[in-house]
Amino acid sequence: MIRVKDLDESLKFYCDGLGMDVLKKKDYESGRFTNTFVGYGSEDDTAVIELTYNWDTHEYDVGDGFGHIAIGVPDVYATCDDLRKKGVNITRDAGPMKHGGGVIAFVEDPNGYKIELTTRAE
Repeated sequence: MIRVKDLDESLKFYCDGLGMDVLKKKDYESGRFTNTFVGYGSEDDTAVIELTYNWDTHEYDVGDGFGHIAIGVPDVYATCDDLRKKGVNITRDAGPMKHGGGVIAFVEDPNGYKIELTTRAE
């Protein structure tokens, strides 16, 4: 679960940018928050991200315990090109990992969370 400061901007990033789907969304009036689950498939067989939007809180510190979320994509270079066209902040361009391994890139969501794009294992 990650807390988001603007649900619409976050959904634009995760759904329009990264191609995830909204799997479920529920408002909790008495708690004044909304939980939205996004992912590439059903919670039954894939990992999903829970976005929590607290209606009365519009700023968060990312914190020093959080590293990043990693998402496997078919082509890191093409994904970065597509995201760049959509105005997504690319914080590390696509390229080989520093100490060997596959191609990676980093992007930043509207809340300041880092998302690593890595080549999906086929």
